[in-house]
Amino acid sequence: MNRSNARRPASVLGLVLRFSFRHWARQPRLALGIAVCMGLATVTEIFVPVYAGRLIDALALGADGRSAALAAFATMVALGLAMVVLRHIAWWAVIPLTLTNMREAAAEAFHRVQRLSSDWHANSFSGSVVRKITRGMWAFDELNDVLLLALLPSLVVLAGTVGLLAAKWPALGMVMALGAILYVALNLGLAIGVLAPAARLSNAWDTRIGGLLADAIGTNAVVKAFGAEDREDARLAEMMGKWARRTRRTWMFFTWSGSGQLLLLWAIRAAVTGTALWLWARGQASAGDIVYVLTAYLVLHGYLRDVGQHIHQLQRSVNEMEELVKLHDEPLGVADHEAARPIRIDSGEVRFEHVTFRYGGHATPLYSALDVVIPAGQRIGLVGPSGSGKTTFVKLIQRLHDPTEGRVLVDGHDIALASQASLRRQIAIVPQEPVLFHRSLAENIGYGRPDASQEQIETAARLANAHDFIAALPRGYRTLVGERGVKLSGGERQRVAIARAFLADAPILILDEATSSLDSESEAMIQQAMERLMVGRTAIIIAHRLSTVRSLDRILVFDQGRIVEDADHERLLAIEGGRYRRLFDHQSDRRHRKEVTTG
Repeated sequence: MNRSNARRPASVLGLVLRFSFRHWARQPRLALGIAVCMGLATVTEIFVPVYAGRLIDALALGADGRSAALAAFATMVALGLAMVVLRHIAWWAVIPLTLTNMREAAAEAFHRVQRLSSDWHANSFSGSVVRKITRGMWAFDELNDVLLLALLPSLVVLAGTVGLLAAKWPALGMVMALGAILYVALNLGLAIGVLAPAARLSNAWDTRIGGLLADAIGTNAVVKAFGAEDREDARLAEMMGKWARRTRRTWMFFTWSGSGQLLLLWAIRAAVTGTALWLWARGQASAGDIVYVLTAYLVLHGYLRDVGQHIHQLQRSVNEMEELVKLHDEPLGVADHEAARPIRIDSGEVRFEHVTFRYGGHATPLYSALDVVIPAGQRIGLVGPSGSGKTTFVKLIQRLHDPTEGRVLVDGHDIALASQASLRRQIAIVPQEPVLFHRSLAENIGYGRPDASQEQIETAARLANAHDFIAALPRGYRTLVGERGVKLSGGERQRVAIARAFLADAPILILDEATSSLDSESEAMIQQAMERLMVGRTAIIIAHRLSTVRSLDRILVFDQGRIVEDADHERLLAIEGGRYRRLFDHQSDRRHRKEVTTG
């Protein structure tokens, strides 16, 4: 175990507690009011044993102690009523505090996750991320209850009871204080040193299970296609077995620590009772004093017994909040500059100035001093083998990555100084595999322009050749498309994505051409819609089939991060031994062989 891991439990506890206190600080009056009410309610319980002892002493006096006995009884009743009222106020007030904390923690985590880099999302299971947020949100509820409604009263009872006893009988106060300190120290040591690592491991496996379930359920169509239900069942069973073994170990730790705590509590009880009897035998305590001591210890015993459970609950909630808190500290990857301002794109000129870019951890850059100018309104195609830099080129325009060196300019503005949201709202994208929300078709089409009217949505759908198939559905534009658009065919999803781009009406358009896997009718309709969509815009098309770039104004041929050729289709074909010509001839031969085989 390295040094950082050895410090981890205590540092995580501090991290989560600081996170919680920051949220409490947003509602300081409410948090302080809860603490004061719970503290005062607990103080009433400390003084009840005092008056119980006085009641016994008054009863021992017979008729002479009647008024003192009634006064002690009345005081006990008043203290009991005060305790009920104060606790009710505290429990009532903790509800709005906790609900606000939970809502803000989940909303801020979602806000953060939405803005993390595309690489982070590519390396994360969405199901696991959802589990981290929801589990951490509910752990906030338990943490507030433990700190404000459980541990705080326990500390007040401990300090108050020991203080009152020590003031009258220093030896008895010392015995009770040492026993209580030993008990709390044992619980803290077990919670931080033993239970926290075990609980963290259990939570890690719980997160993995959430990711596995989301992965398999989200790709159920593939599971069915290969008849792999049993295989997925076995995969889950294997992981559940590992989770059960880790969780069993955690629960066994709790069981053994609970038994040890009970044994220590009985030892403290014996020591306190024995000391009280010793004081009585020496004539330093009356019968009422003994009742007071025993009653006070019974109150303290209840709190001490619970404090062990509360410390374990605190540690468990800390473990469950840990992943949520870490999401807030996850680096954004690409963050808005402090002086970032909204950008306004009018014409859509794109310029790369001496751009060097390397992916994190790669010694060799993908681009080295790349210079490219795309005039406003020009339609260009990006071609080249996989990994040559086509997708990275458009990601730099979207500012999903920042250049290592150099600048990317749009209409003369350095996009590093523009707010990301304003930039991306003015770039319409039709990806190779369109992803839709499990919402209505109208909501999916209008996503890039939420204030669009139904008429505008339908106009965009017509331009994308999507209106006819939508109108034929039983619920039309109100039809839910299923998770990631699973209820629609590939061609239908593509047309919905094109309609979304039409409605966004952005000056820059990025198309990841994806008609190769569609039937000829869908391909023709999509090609027609894409031609309409490119009119009057700066259009950048990532081409997988060179037949789709013949009519474009310009084609950039990428090879290992360099633009090796730059011209239109006819000029590129005229280059003997050129890279583009070799790619075109290769695809033409392959298509010819396919036609001969199928013919």
